[in-house]
Amino acid sequence: MLFHYQIRNYYLCAWHTDMRKGIDSLAGVVTNELGKNPLTGDLFIFFNRRKNQLKMLHWQGDGYAIFYKRLEKGTYELPGNNQITCEQVLFLLQGVVVKSVKKHKRYSHYFVSN
Repeated sequence: MLFHYQIRNYYLCAWHTDMRKGIDSLAGVVTNELGKNPLTGDLFIFFNRRKNQLKMLHWQGDGYAIFYKRLEKGTYELPGNNQITCEQVLFLLQGVVVKSVKKHKRYSHYFVSN
């Protein structure tokens, strides 16, 4: 499954990307233009100029996984920042405007093992 608990960071490429790019070219964009290491297990999201197509690149430990989606109608609404949460990625894919979503504060306890 693409949205796995091991993905800690989700990054958006703020400028448009040629959707003809494959895995190696997108990994190059991550390294050269985003200044990130594509082998960290983070998820990197790219959009075309019209914002109706996206690609996601993820290193899964033994190889890259790529997800591609083309909308038949409408466009993706990008949030203002380059790093987003898993929930925001799911909203983005469902067509929810991430900027307008308000989330109430909740208590969460994280167990830290030694």
